[in-house]
Amino acid sequence: MVTTREIMDIALRLVDFESEPADSAIHVSGKTIKKILFGIDADVSELQLAQQFGYDAVISHHPKGDCAVTNFHQVFRRHIQQMVNAGVPEHEAKIAVARKMKALELEMHTRNYRHAVDVARLLKIPYMNIHTPLDELGRRIMTKKIAQNVDEGSTVDDVVSALSELPEFRNAKTKIEIRLGDAADLAGKTIVSHGAGTNGGYEIARKYFEHGTNTLIYIHVNAIDLEKLEADGAGNLIVTGHIASDSVGINPLIRELESRDVSVRSLGIIPS
Repeated sequence: MVTTREIMDIALRLVDFESEPADSAIHVSGKTIKKILFGIDADVSELQLAQQFGYDAVISHHPKGDCAVTNFHQVFRRHIQQMVNAGVPEHEAKIAVARKMKALELEMHTRNYRHAVDVARLLKIPYMNIHTPLDELGRRIMTKKIAQNVDEGSTVDDVVSALSELPEFRNAKTKIEIRLGDAADLAGKTIVSHGAGTNGGYEIARKYFEHGTNTLIYIHVNAIDLEKLEADGAGNLIVTGHIASDSVGINPLIRELESRDVSVRSLGIIPS
């Protein structure tokens, strides 16, 4: 039996965060939770299912409520430190992030951000979302897997093979794809860009390639950004798949909850 506060604290401890980031929150608190419905996207329909089938709480991975709109841009700034750690000058990282952030802020203004939270309150169902802590955990797991299996003589295909050993990627319908570069290219300096709200698109990828990254890993990329990167002709881009990659970070939390005798039913999460 756990509370919503304890669930959040478990997630934070998995990545040594002192407090929840701006895109993660307890929207409706609850106690004596024994049975959880956990979805990558858990919205109104999942809340209704929870009420119908007697679940004690609903967890969404992707942001809901204020987290989805007014706060989301704050976690996107995490890209800056990731880029600096990879060798991108801080002032260039900030410029690249600012350009993408403006587009995100415009998009966020279209969201119906209160709807699901208001439904949860109406139904009196504990409801929360945990985003960046679990994405950061997934980033660390993928980074560690690459470090354990890839060396200076490894190819891009070797990176794909290393990541493919993770069960979430083995079990996914989507496959890890080399979207830029060639499988036989040397992988060189390889960076996983994840755990900062959403992917950095063209601007951030370009800065990684300009400053020493040879192989960049995104969990998804859109067609326009990929076309721009192809025109630049620099670097290798591996795309691991959105849902499988999110699942890499979610499953450890599910295991932690189950170790406390909490039943978790997952929706849309790739099993490990």
